[in-house]
Amino acid sequence: MSEIVLSAQALGQQFSEGPQAITVLTEVSFQVARGERVAIVGRSGSGKTTLLHLLGGLELPSSGRVELMGRDLASLSEAQRSQLRNQHIGFVYQLHHLLPEFTALENVALPAVIGGLKPALAFAKARDLLARVGLSERVEHKPSELSGGERQRVALARALVNEPAIVLADEPTGNLDRDTAEAIHQLIVELNESLGTSFIIVTHEERLAALAHRRLSMTSGALVEVD
Repeated sequence: MSEIVLSAQALGQQFSEGPQAITVLTEVSFQVARGERVAIVGRSGSGKTTLLHLLGGLELPSSGRVELMGRDLASLSEAQRSQLRNQHIGFVYQLHHLLPEFTALENVALPAVIGGLKPALAFAKARDLLARVGLSERVEHKPSELSGGERQRVALARALVNEPAIVLADEPTGNLDRDTAEAIHQLIVELNESLGTSFIIVTHEERLAALAHRRLSMTSGALVEVD
């Protein structure tokens, strides 16, 4: 049986809006195996980003549970969840969220340094990853000196620097032109297949969703598999 790196079990999420409770997720259950690419599609406001926040331990569910590498996130302290995120999850967002005052190399190395790796080793890993995503000549450039596609390549390298079990990507190419987006799509596939890192990708882009091993659709807080 394939190793399960992330499991959602009967996840529900509600928020209070005045006297009214708003249900965002209802009984969401699925698993992601090591090396699997899973796309989650659905309309804006259907609960996709909320689900990613729960899967990454950034929020805790109203009901159900999330297990990362066999550990129930809700059973951990915030410090323990942060440590587990740093070790096992990479995040990529529609907006790259790179630190503007740092170079590409420094941005990629930072999670490894925070995780306790000696700076020399962290920078060596960061340099290798930036070469892997085609940016070996851009390591000393700051985000403002990079194109949109280059910034997303840096964000991908940063997400992978700690060799996570899984990367959670929220509309990773939503702000890019078609040709640049296609290049990032192919890079995600190459990194997934060569590194064995699992990917959950929330996307509106059918071209990216079609590259996943499985496609799940979020509708009114419920998740169903797409044929």
